Amino acid sequence: MAESKIILKYVPIFSELDENILGRIEELGVTRSYKKDMVIMDENNDNASGLFIITKGSVKVTRNDTEGREIILSILGDYEYFGEMSLLDGENPSANVAAMEDTELFYLGREQFMQLIEYNPKITYALLEGLIKRLRAADDKIKSLSLLKAEGKIVSAIIQLAELSGIMKQGLVEVDLPFQHDIANIAGTSRETVSRVLHSLEKKGLIQLDGSKIRIPDYNDFKKSFS
Repeated sequence: MAESKIILKYVPIFSELDENILGRIEELGVTRSYKKDMVIMDENNDNASGLFIITKGSVKVTRNDTEGREIILSILGDYEYFGEMSLLDGENPSANVAAMEDTELFYLGREQFMQLIEYNPKITYALLEGLIKRLRAADDKIKSLSLLKAEGKIVSAIIQLAELSGIMKQGLVEVDLPFQHDIANIAGTSRETVSRVLHSLEKKGLIQLDGSKIRIPDYNDFKKSFS
């Protein structure tokens, strides 16, 4: 817990709070560790109500469609948070969350959070602002899934992964390639389509496939080509 106060400074909803309040939050929360693929939140379980802050690792936020297929709504990394909807209304989580790698979280239960905002209303405003940003991002994703063709959807998924965990060096970005079904679930398409599009992008010289990695030689140009 020694580093929790430092980490909390980088979380948007806590970034403007003073040291004393951050110390109070640190006292109220606990650290939790999850192995890769472990379920953190289940939309059918009401026992996970609270705010989760990622201190190390990454998670995927998902829902299942009417046919039971997993759809990835977003991927979150360091200093990002989730669970805020059930935190505010006390209802079941609105989605499932699972660790994409070994992950550490700072957890603040609903009761503790309510104690906190009673004396620090600015946290509520910051939380609502974050919710609005996520709603706008969700609207953008819905539009992209409905309007883009398969290639555009998959490129959008690659860019999302690159922004989250890509390593940039002199304009080149290298991304660890997750299982193709994860890209398919982000893009809302099939694994076969992902494989076909990746190889098509490689033939066009836009990406380089190297085992479990995707290299994008000119990342800025890559994004402009599909903007």
